[in-house]
This record gives sequence, C-alpha cells and structure tokens, in this order.
Amino acid sequence: MATMHTDDLIVRARQGDQHAQGRLVQLWYKRIYNFNYKFFLDHDLAMEVSQKTFISMCKNLAGLQDIARFKSWLYKIAVNYCREEARRNKGNRSLSFDVVWNRDAEDSPVWESTLQRFANPESQYRHTELSDILQQALCELSEEQREVVIMKEYEGLKFREIAEVLNISENTVKSRMYYGLDGLKKILERKKITKDTIGYEL
Repeated sequence: MATMHTDDLIVRARQGDQHAQGRLVQLWYKRIYNFNYKFFLDHDLAMEVSQKTFISMCKNLAGLQDIARFKSWLYKIAVNYCREEARRNKGNRSLSFDVVWNRDAEDSPVWESTLQRFANPESQYRHTELSDILQQALCELSEEQREVVIMKEYEGLKFREIAEVLNISENTVKSRMYYGLDGLKKILERKKITKDTIGYEL
C-alpha cells in the first residue's frame, strides 16, 4: 500500500519538493511508528524515535543510491534509533502465542487480529493475560533476536529485506529467527506455559 506512490515521491523529494517529503512521511509513518512501538511498547519512545527517523529520512534522502531499497533503508534508520534508545530504556513487546508453536509458517505474518477468534470477554481477558506473559518472555531474548522476530512476524518483512536492514546474510536472519522463537518456547515452558495449556484458545 505505502509503496504504491513511494518511488515517484522519492524522486520529487530528492529534488527538494517539500510536499513530496510530507507525503512520504504520511505514507510510511504508521508502519514505522508501529515497529517502534512494538520494539519498546511505549508510546512516547515510539513517537520520539519515529520523529528522529523521519527527520533523518528527509535530511539524507538525496544520498539514497537505489530508491528500490527505500523500504529497508527507512527501517534501518528506525532500527538504529531504537537501538540507541534501548541502551537507556527497557520496553516490553507483544507477540501472538501462535507463532511460537507454529514457527514453520515462515510466510505467515501474525498481524491478523487474534481476538477475533474469541467469542466472549472471558476468553479475551485470558488471552490478554497470556500475551502479557509472552511480552515478558520476549524481553528475555537478545536484542538481535527481538529485532528479527518483530520485523518478520509483525512488520511482514521478507528475510531478504531484514538482511538488508541489519546488514547481515539471509541465513543469519533465519538463524536468529529460529533461535529467537525456540528461545521463546523454552522460556514459556519454564514458566509452565505450553501449547497444551493454551490450546483451547488457539
């Protein structure tokens, strides 16, 4: 969606068209903010990092060599600012339980609304409790693994795109993804949360 008019806007923005720069921000703000929010689970930090990201985008857009790489370039800026803030702050993240026990579904992002599966408030409340536990577990992962899990399972980036963002190989991305999800599963099992425990809600 956001990529439909991006190429044309980038060309105009590089020529100093401030309106085009503003449209780029409008098109991509929600996605970048969502990534930042999931990284920190903190609105103020997400807003701050998003602002820094788009200020940097506007200042450095002329230096982008290949406009086809704009998406990964923009996420790279956001990741760098997230890392910078993470040195001073710790945040919770949110992730559906589905992906922990169904990690083979590589091409299925987890952003669909899990709550739509539940028929009553009691089950929704139970799911919220489980999500809180999973957020805490996600915080126990290394920063490298968290970044990959968020970008793949929430933002829907392809392995190739994540590799470009982080400047690592696709195999390294897949390895971090695998060990990240495996680590989450072990942490949850240590907390006595297993697929059998929550199976009735999946």
